[in-house]
Amino acid sequence: MNDLTPFDASSNRHPSTDRLASLLASLGDIPVVTDPTIVRRRSRDFFWYSPVLNDQLNDKSADLIVAPRDEADIVRVVAACVRHRVPLTVRAGGTGNYGQAVPLAGGVLLDVTALDTIEWIRPGQIRVGAGAKMNAIDAATRPSGYELRMHPSTKRTATIGGFVAGGSGGIGSITYGGLREPGNILAARIVTMEPEPRIIELRDDAAQKINRAYGTTGIITALEMPLAPAWPWIDVVVAFDDFLAAVEFGQAAALSDGIVKKLLSPITWPLPSYFGALKSCCPEGKSILIAMIAERSLEHFKNLLGDRGTITLEMPTDEGPGKVPLYEYTWNHTTLQVLKNDRSVTYLQCLYPHDRLLQKVEEMRTMFPDEVLQHLEFIRFNGQLTCSGLPVVRYSDAERLNEIIRLHEAHEVHIANPHVYTVEDGSRYKRVDVDQLGFKHEVDPYGLLNPGKMRSFVAERDGPMSTD
Repeated sequence: MNDLTPFDASSNRHPSTDRLASLLASLGDIPVVTDPTIVRRRSRDFFWYSPVLNDQLNDKSADLIVAPRDEADIVRVVAACVRHRVPLTVRAGGTGNYGQAVPLAGGVLLDVTALDTIEWIRPGQIRVGAGAKMNAIDAATRPSGYELRMHPSTKRTATIGGFVAGGSGGIGSITYGGLREPGNILAARIVTMEPEPRIIELRDDAAQKINRAYGTTGIITALEMPLAPAWPWIDVVVAFDDFLAAVEFGQAAALSDGIVKKLLSPITWPLPSYFGALKSCCPEGKSILIAMIAERSLEHFKNLLGDRGTITLEMPTDEGPGKVPLYEYTWNHTTLQVLKNDRSVTYLQCLYPHDRLLQKVEEMRTMFPDEVLQHLEFIRFNGQLTCSGLPVVRYSDAERLNEIIRLHEAHEVHIANPHVYTVEDGSRYKRVDVDQLGFKHEVDPYGLLNPGKMRSFVAERDGPMSTD
């Protein structure tokens, strides 16, 4: 090998052709894809939701895809990448929105979707490979009366490993909060990015070291996750004359602990006008509340509603082939439904203060009546009921977008910025948790795991390297 210079993880420069050739020679019979068209296509996620990220990430791509068949293959790939100082970015379903799985410095895109084995199912918990699709997990657990506690709106294509590495919550968070809440990740098995890779089991709170770290703190190979009772769910749409009326009823339903629910999503008009097959349930000019209610709680939900709104849809949740489940109009799918028809919009991610929720929703609605179109998701956060806002924003330029973010923050509506690709800058707290940063130094000393995504990390420069 002619190129003996250690890989500089901060340069975003692709590894040399010689270095990649040496890596390929080390992989043996592990499946590899080098076709540039396929590699580029699979190096993308849904970062194009953001015009800012689209400008920054549109030309980024891995150099090759490696598809390990099991954990032993991953260990071999990691050892080879470290030996030749080739960066590695983990990729599964590719359903993220922030460029988490987009390689900034080329190298290997590690496709872990073959690691989809369910190791065991026990009452209230499951152990499963990181590449398992979340809809397949629920299909396997439902016969025993259980399902995952929460899932993203991309459940039918997302993997459990991708959700834990890049997500925060979703459908089900109205009851169980987000992935950060204690008990929502039971354990994670990871492979470290070291010359002699280690396999580490992270249990309980320690598993948070890999949660929403974008794959920078270890390669997840298996997860233990808690399960919830699998109720027969009823999809409901309720139409309201006024958006704030939808929010007020949503809050009342959310606070009614005896009503078993999985989803409560107030959405302002005109967003429902973009909802395709659901448009027949969205009367002109009406704001709506989308809900998933356990069948046994539906009568109580209706009694609570009274004459405050009109139910326009009531049917069992159907995730079958050719069907569009109601949750695919909520969370980040709300934005997608609009983007299908209008690519000039983007979105934000907000967290409202629980003790002034209705006041702050009204303030934001008054401040941005036509520019920021409200869409809320009721959630539990740190034990309190509040809303995560995913409003659709009429985009003009980055300067105005940053001003909108600043004004939200100034009015105590916190923003997790979806227009940046680093772990720190996308956090509500604008930093990496100390346990994640310290753990990355331990498990990825040369900064080869998804380089550039953890801004505060500085890699070692002088470790031993192959001269093959």
